[in-house]
Amino acid sequence: MSTNGRHVSKLCGFAPALPTPFDEDDRIDGNAFERLCDLQIKSGATALVVCGTTGEAPNLSRRERGRLIEIAVDAARGRVPVIAGAGSNATEEAIEMTKDAEAHGADAILSVVPYYNRPTQTGLYAHFRTIAALTGLPVILYDVPSRSGCALSDETIARLTEVPHIVGLKDASGDAARPSRLRPLVGPDFRLLCGDDASALAFLANGGDGCISVTSNIAPALCRSMYVAWNEMQSVRALRLARVAGQLTAALLIESNPATLKYALSTFGLMSARVRLPLVEASEHAKEEIYDALQRLCGGYAGSMIGNIGERPRERQNATARCVERDLI
Repeated sequence: MSTNGRHVSKLCGFAPALPTPFDEDDRIDGNAFERLCDLQIKSGATALVVCGTTGEAPNLSRRERGRLIEIAVDAARGRVPVIAGAGSNATEEAIEMTKDAEAHGADAILSVVPYYNRPTQTGLYAHFRTIAALTGLPVILYDVPSRSGCALSDETIARLTEVPHIVGLKDASGDAARPSRLRPLVGPDFRLLCGDDASALAFLANGGDGCISVTSNIAPALCRSMYVAWNEMQSVRALRLARVAGQLTAALLIESNPATLKYALSTFGLMSARVRLPLVEASEHAKEEIYDALQRLCGGYAGSMIGNIGERPRERQNATARCVERDLI
């Protein structure tokens, strides 16, 4: 295990599920990815999550996944852990992906519930136990029933907490009350991370530790401020910030992730909006909705939260000041 990997055991706050930028030749844009990693860390990200759903993992080759992990590790420079998606519906392939992630310097892996096969809970337990037995990295389970077609039960998660190296759960079930049920079963140290931005604050309120977030790619400071406000028992401020973040989340959910996210990031010059088939770029209607949402958030506030990216349109230049006035930062 890398030295930095131990910090995953206390992971909390907001960690971005990073998209994979492509250039005009459909190759990974390494410079754009490195810049995004650095901006996220400077804006308070507690980890970098690469090669996941938002990163278009099914459309990446083995070599491309390795390159993305290495870029993230180099950009992080030990400041935050790098968590690499290494899941598959075939156990042997998931093991190989896990070994690759370890070889390329990842600090932990995110291992998704096997999709399409629809295994039983016994099969799910055996799948994750086998993976964890063959790696020295911390393993974060990833439960996303809407994509995988089956779900981890609370009882199976509890059993898996007894397996060495399994340290947490990314829960994208949308069940915000789940931490209150799981915490007595998994103990205080098991990391419960929300995978659904729309229910992130409610998840925290029920005992969750943080969120692996799509929205924080656009507004990391807003997400961090919401998390801090809740932890400091400033519930009114946390709810106000959650409402603002919710507007952006709703816009990003108009069409498939990460096409909408990439379009939003492209408006700030951070990356191209390109995605790989079978995904297609956001429709014109979706682009209009997203752009309008960004403008409503302090006239470009979301973009101001991810650093000074060259020249912006005149109406966005004072976005940070307007957000301070509205108590959003």
